[in-house]
Amino acid sequence: MKKLLVRTIAAVALSASLATPALAHRQWMLPSATTFSGDDVWVTVDAAVSNDLFYFEHRPLRLDNVKAWAPDGSEVPLEHQSTAQYRSTFDVHLVQKGTYRIGSANDMLMGSYVLNGKTERLPRGTTKETLAKAIPAGATNVQTSESTNRNELYVTVGEPTAAIFKPASKGIELVPVTHPNDLVAGEAATFQFLLDGKPAADLPVTVIPGGIRYRDQLNQMDLKTGADGKVSITWPAAGMYWVNVTTPRPARGNAEEGKASAPTAMPARRASYVTTLEVMAP
Repeated sequence: MKKLLVRTIAAVALSASLATPALAHRQWMLPSATTFSGDDVWVTVDAAVSNDLFYFEHRPLRLDNVKAWAPDGSEVPLEHQSTAQYRSTFDVHLVQKGTYRIGSANDMLMGSYVLNGKTERLPRGTTKETLAKAIPAGATNVQTSESTNRNELYVTVGEPTAAIFKPASKGIELVPVTHPNDLVAGEAATFQFLLDGKPAADLPVTVIPGGIRYRDQLNQMDLKTGADGKVSITWPAAGMYWVNVTTPRPARGNAEEGKASAPTAMPARRASYVTTLEVMAP
């Protein structure tokens, strides 16, 4: 009985220690593999939002904005798409040699204002260009926030190629120094991150290995990009890793909050980048 009580107390303490990271809902895509050989190759991708990485227990990731690009830059279709209760899944037929990019990029402008004593939200679909027209005359306490989110992964058939990494100069993007499909446990990899096409300095980089559900430590690595936007990551073990780069969260509102001129003020900006990387054994 005493041993059972001790075990119960230990379990409760462990649960409490894991409570904070377990509350973090993370979006991710998980490929069946990231490197392939052969002439008729398919990759299957699971996509979800969950507490435990790469485990389906919260909700599916919607596929509306997910696309795939071949090594030559041409768009290729997502096939056999399906969205279920906890995950979405799809296939991509890899008919070219080289590196493919699969992912989504979302731009959102959110906000609110006060008119005649009542708080109103910005209409869905409002952009920076239409912001002034979306807020009526006399509105005060205008609060806006622009969010640019990118969720990508990379798969290679044969030898890795780099053409697919040409920056779009929108949001946070990865420019590899080390190719993301050439990662080995115990070795350092270097990536450069751009924000709107320029080196993104001093941005926090979060690296978490999969399998959170089956261990009592998150094993999270917290890094930062340098002045040139580069970060070096040494992989402690083989496996799948979730990597997130984000700008600091802006304060609510903006410098013009509460003034009549607020509708023309530029919104606060937040950008995020997520990728899943496979690290091989040496």
